[in-house]
Amino acid sequence: MQVSNAQDLINAARGVVPDAQPSRPAVGPSREGLDLELDGRLLLDAQWRIVEVNARALVLLNCRMRALHGFDLWDVISEEITDEFQDNASNALASAHHHSFVAHDKFEGTWIEFSFRREGTGFALNLRDVASVKKLQRLLDDSERNNHLIFEVNPNAMWVFDARSLRIMAANQAATAFYGISPKQFLTLHMSALFPPGDDAELLDYLSSAKDSRHHQLAPVLCKQLKMDGQVVLVELGCANVNWHGHAAVLVGLADVSRRHAEDRLSKLAHAGQDQELQSLKNQLAYSERDLNALTFALSHELRGPLHAVNGFAAMLGDKYGVVLGDIGQHYVSRIQGSSRQMAKLVHYLLTLTRLPALPEKLEKVDLAPVCNAIVADLRSGDLSRSVTFEMDADMSLWGDKNLLATAMACLLENAWKFTSRKDEGWIKVGLQPGKTSSERVIVITDNGAGFDAAYADKLFKPFLRLHSSADFPGNGLGLAIVHRVAERHHGSVWAQSDPFGATFFMALPQVEASAPHESPPQPASDAALPVQAIQVTPASKML
Repeated sequence: MQVSNAQDLINAARGVVPDAQPSRPAVGPSREGLDLELDGRLLLDAQWRIVEVNARALVLLNCRMRALHGFDLWDVISEEITDEFQDNASNALASAHHHSFVAHDKFEGTWIEFSFRREGTGFALNLRDVASVKKLQRLLDDSERNNHLIFEVNPNAMWVFDARSLRIMAANQAATAFYGISPKQFLTLHMSALFPPGDDAELLDYLSSAKDSRHHQLAPVLCKQLKMDGQVVLVELGCANVNWHGHAAVLVGLADVSRRHAEDRLSKLAHAGQDQELQSLKNQLAYSERDLNALTFALSHELRGPLHAVNGFAAMLGDKYGVVLGDIGQHYVSRIQGSSRQMAKLVHYLLTLTRLPALPEKLEKVDLAPVCNAIVADLRSGDLSRSVTFEMDADMSLWGDKNLLATAMACLLENAWKFTSRKDEGWIKVGLQPGKTSSERVIVITDNGAGFDAAYADKLFKPFLRLHSSADFPGNGLGLAIVHRVAERHHGSVWAQSDPFGATFFMALPQVEASAPHESPPQPASDAALPVQAIQVTPASKML
């Protein structure tokens, strides 16, 4: 802080206001009103001299003097801020009614918002501490950088193109490696360059027909991709509408599905005795298994760690600095935690879905009653405010793989729990009934929830397809896909029905013949020989 002369310095030290008081602006609150303000408030005359100042302003200006009347505003502000903003403020207020800026005092470590407005013949200045907002903004910026990092290091090829110009805006390392195109060259391409001539029209037509969809994420599309060396590869493209640096864009992720087609060719070549090409196809399958293992490792280790860190630091921020952050800051922290929990749940379901095909199947007599009771108990503990009646048949025994069935029941019960959340009195029932043949049993889960449009029942069990808005019922579209995969592993089937009173889900599973009650059922061949860990059932309430 600076003063104009030695006498002013003496007066300031004594707390004496100089005799020559500047005129008060024509309009302004009283001194008592200023002291009641939560923000710092100052009244200035036309020459920027201080007429009135409240106690909060003294704190925000880090000023120990109590008598600032008559001092030039820019003399009581740090020289660093004065040099940076004085001229701009003076020029702006010469023609405008309002002017504001945010100043950072590096020495004090503060962020203060200065808001000027003309008031009478002078000015009114409002000071507000925005340090918490700046800290939260940095946290959000860090979160955005983490999202871009996840995009960049994702083992799956991913790229983004502008929804209007169709020019490619970004591509991750896996995409440049997959296509054999350098990162710099990638950003010069039109998205049609990645398709064989004319093949991009089908995808563009699909995106155009789905542009009015309420869902940002679209169903996967089977198509061909053209690599830099001219090789054409069959892939499955998943698309999602995103905002990329302020531009409407489409995020594309691809999965090489040539493995499935290679398996068909492998079976034919085995009978034809073409050993050389057979070995080549085996190598391709081995590479696909390696890529799947890389994806599983990334989901298990590379993604979960940052998510736990984001959630943990957000919780610490809310606990330690909740008062400073205020309601808006706490809301932002809550959104960070909610997003990290949702992402953790998505990672969990992706791991489950990727591991299912490789799990060895062990059929045994399974009692689903304790399994269901444990799942419902976990759901209740995660939301004690819910009132939900749970009913279950007395006999819930059948043949199947215990781990796989537990995974499927967790997904089905979590689904019923979620869609009854808007009912004052929720109701869920689990039962077991005979199937179409004597060697089939059907698991039945009924609830009085929101139900679904029966016209789209065939889409319920496809990955990432949702019939309800995420704003109404949060989710990721993978739970029922996992149920479908479990039924397929048992050579069974799943379907669903809906009416005005709720929804019912069915899972039909083949059983052993009644003539051999003491024999273990035959073990079907595993879908893959790759050893993996058994899937652990983790309810949504336990995520993070």
